Amino acid sequence: MARGQGRVFQRGGSKKWYIEYWWQGRQHRESSGSFRERDAVALLRRRLGQVDTGRLVGPQFERTTFEELTQMLVDDYQVNGRKSLDRAVRSIRHLRSFFGGCRAIEVTSDRVSSYIRFRLEATPPAKPATIQNELAALKRMFSLAYRAGKVAARPAFPGIKVRNTRSGFFEEEQFQAVLKRLPHDIRGIVEFTFLTGWRIGEVRTLQWRQVDFVASIVRLEPGTTKNDEGRVFPFGAAPDLCALLQRQRQLTSVVEQEQGRLVPWVFHRRGKPVRTFHDAWRRACREAGCPARLVHDLRRTAVREMERAGVSRSVAMKLTGHKTESIYRRYAIVSEADLAEGVGRRAAFRSNSRPVPAQFGATRGTAEDESTA
Repeated sequence: MARGQGRVFQRGGSKKWYIEYWWQGRQHRESSGSFRERDAVALLRRRLGQVDTGRLVGPQFERTTFEELTQMLVDDYQVNGRKSLDRAVRSIRHLRSFFGGCRAIEVTSDRVSSYIRFRLEATPPAKPATIQNELAALKRMFSLAYRAGKVAARPAFPGIKVRNTRSGFFEEEQFQAVLKRLPHDIRGIVEFTFLTGWRIGEVRTLQWRQVDFVASIVRLEPGTTKNDEGRVFPFGAAPDLCALLQRQRQLTSVVEQEQGRLVPWVFHRRGKPVRTFHDAWRRACREAGCPARLVHDLRRTAVREMERAGVSRSVAMKLTGHKTESIYRRYAIVSEADLAEGVGRRAAFRSNSRPVPAQFGATRGTAEDESTA
């Protein structure tokens, strides 16, 4: 190698070849891991090329694995008490199926593009919004690793277009059909979600200490919701909701007497918290004739009914926990029946205000004038 561009050498008594180069005023030495001089020369040239571009990787970065990145993400979620840890773990599971066993430096932009194609072509294919969440988890891994000095740089991540249009909702008869096909221990949590418009995660963890039957309110404490804001829902003015909570209280009292212990959760399965009910939900929706409905559609339905009932948006947003009006508007879904009703109202208005053809000796007027004459 030319003078001043580094060198390859062997240490006394060792047959392995080492390299030496300079970066930002500091001398760097590392083993090539090989007994052949040409391997050491190739490594030195690679390092010098990185130095020339200002992006030295170095051996400490090359050793960082994908598994180390995933552990850093999980630790970050647990330390900071992030509520979406379950979703992050699901994202890691899918990412591991493609990047498992890789080193961090092997997660390049072109490989991320291949991952996107891999997920879109899976059976069943992943939705773009799901892939976007997985890429967000991967980006977060590299941000944490870069901050900790585990990677030299964060790769440029290709994006995927997401048309996140929310269009699912229930009509009353559809909801009742699904409800009666659900297991009895799930009906309460689904009905509460339908009546309040709260997020299923907020309802699933609801405890009796948050229910005040004297004041007729259900309370979510600050820090326990998605936007970290507290919330109050008065149920005294909602007979269906009041009756539901009373039934749940009676059911819980029976379970407590049978098991000889207190049950803190409002909605439970024989005293145990409700974790998931995806299979039961999908089966009930299919049997009720409205497949592909989501539990989250209950929240959209609640927003839609508040809009139709004339509840002011500021009040509705406080009840459902929407922080911004732009997000709330995405839930205020208009059905075909709503559109038809709007067209009908305008047609009736035009009919009543249309001028009546003038007769000889008569004054022009509207249909409304004629009907009130």
